[in-house]
Amino acid sequence: MDIKIYNINGGNVMAFNFYIPTKIIYGVNSLKKLHEQDLPFKKALIVTTNGKSIIKYGYLDSLKEELNKAHIEYIVYSKILPNPIKDHVMEASEIAKINKCDVIIGIGGGSAIDSAKSIAVMATNPGDYWDYIEGGTGKNKPLVNKPLPIIAITTTSGTGTEADPFTVITNNEEKIGFGDASKFTFPYLSIVDPMLTVTIPSSLTAYQGFDALFHSMEGYLNVRHNEISDLFALKAVSLISKSLPVAINDGKNIEARSDVMLANTYAGLVESLSGCTAEHSIAHAMSGIFPSLIHGYALIIISLAYYEHEVNSKKVNDRLIDLAKALGKLDANKASDILIALKDLINKCGVSDLKLSTHGVKEEDFIKITENAFETMGGLFKVDPSNFIKKDVIEILKKSYK
Repeated sequence: MDIKIYNINGGNVMAFNFYIPTKIIYGVNSLKKLHEQDLPFKKALIVTTNGKSIIKYGYLDSLKEELNKAHIEYIVYSKILPNPIKDHVMEASEIAKINKCDVIIGIGGGSAIDSAKSIAVMATNPGDYWDYIEGGTGKNKPLVNKPLPIIAITTTSGTGTEADPFTVITNNEEKIGFGDASKFTFPYLSIVDPMLTVTIPSSLTAYQGFDALFHSMEGYLNVRHNEISDLFALKAVSLISKSLPVAINDGKNIEARSDVMLANTYAGLVESLSGCTAEHSIAHAMSGIFPSLIHGYALIIISLAYYEHEVNSKKVNDRLIDLAKALGKLDANKASDILIALKDLINKCGVSDLKLSTHGVKEEDFIKITENAFETMGGLFKVDPSNFIKKDVIEILKKSYK
């Protein structure tokens, strides 16, 4: 999203480019419509995780049935970890090359779909995946060839990756998790079927839902926000505030599941049109160093301290009030009300007692996490409305630690 502000006759006028090339099929049982879509492919590499739920609940079989109906051959790669790693990207891309696959299908949560995007890049390009990473230790080489098309079938409501070009992969040698994107890593097609989320455990429903929430909230604060991203962001926050506690307590409630999944897709659009901020940079650094630390879990832990920092900066008071109202505090009239509204949602969702220490994080790790955040996703600090320096991140970690 390219945004410019022009000053004309003393007033500010916005201009922007809008580019979201993904076709999204949303709705209950929409996976069964896959074979009806325009699928000019001969052989697919299906990318999924090393967990058992995709098989246990029949989602993989349903996908295979749809591909059979569409006369598309397929092979399955099922090693992806919750925090996906570069080695698996390279291994799977080689399998795609050898088998002459012409489309990559990610089915699962953000880890599977993010991996599918990265595999699509390396299935057509030479060298190492880190050759094409823009920041940190990446070499920032331009892509030699266009990546393979990507089909995203999300079974979670957390990352919004079905509606954006972003992918987060950990370099397992360096223990650095890094986000990257290309205009070619927008999915060609995304299936967003709420029925695929009814089996998610309550804890993961919470972690994923808060990930979507913070994509939207951060996108609303991001200095690159615009009129269109604002619409999606506030609606996503409102839907999550209303329905995430219900989905956590009653996973079979399809109306609540639908609300949260729709909010997640909206949040993905917000990421494409605006973007995240420092909160996500910090959380990704934590998960890159401590792989057992689920991304949404990390976000919840640091959220109150992060938004307290935004309140104290006094840079976006009106926007924080807007977000507090979207979270359900309709009488919000000051920036600090965001902390009341957010804490209330955290309590309703039963995630107020999460601990960094449970995952091996120690206070002496704060400097390493901070350095990692600035090195790998330093760009998110530049689009944060507050002026972040490293001691601010360390202070957020200290306030969040237990």
